[in-house]
Amino acid sequence: MSQDSSSPVAPVPKDPKTERGKRTRRRLLSAAAVEFGERGYTDSAISGITQRAEVGLGTFYVYFNSKEEIFRALVADMGALTRGWIAERIGDVRNRLEAERVGVAAYIDFVRKHKGFHRIIMESQFVAPDAYYDYYRAFADAYRRHLAAAEARGEISAGDGEVRVWALMGASSFLGLRYGVWEPDADIEQVASATADLIANGLAPKPKQTKR
Repeated sequence: MSQDSSSPVAPVPKDPKTERGKRTRRRLLSAAAVEFGERGYTDSAISGITQRAEVGLGTFYVYFNSKEEIFRALVADMGALTRGWIAERIGDVRNRLEAERVGVAAYIDFVRKHKGFHRIIMESQFVAPDAYYDYYRAFADAYRRHLAAAEARGEISAGDGEVRVWALMGASSFLGLRYGVWEPDADIEQVASATADLIANGLAPKPKQTKR
């Protein structure tokens, strides 16, 4: 059996109960983020993950049954980390349109600071399509609630929340690709402000002001 095959032991619940176990699992996920981010799923190895985490190969199987399992866990974990990162930076911003600007800036910053993030998420659509879908669905569910609350407060116009959410997520994803991966030196605030203007005002020409 190769090192990247499932463990010969029957799968058992792997969630750690102790703080030490939680820290070890976190080390493995952090190491997996680097391994998969640098090498891609196919060329990555469990031994590479354990070496990066500085734990024994046997320790890996205490927490995960296979390379695919830790990859799936990593996709879910990255979703939670991203949502937490953005939520923390939006913080007490009360106006939804301002929150959109801050959120775009926060997402691009996250992509820049987590080098392998975009590659892992994009690759998951082929390695684990259900995990890829769940990643975006979790984002959409939370996003929709925020937009609905903003609509109820009168901060944004009424509209199809589902369509709006997926359109806005699509914009953020490609902004993260271009300005987080391809052009990491671009001015984040300028990009976020231009995006916020598009969200708030759309593409329709603005009415010309008449001179008095």
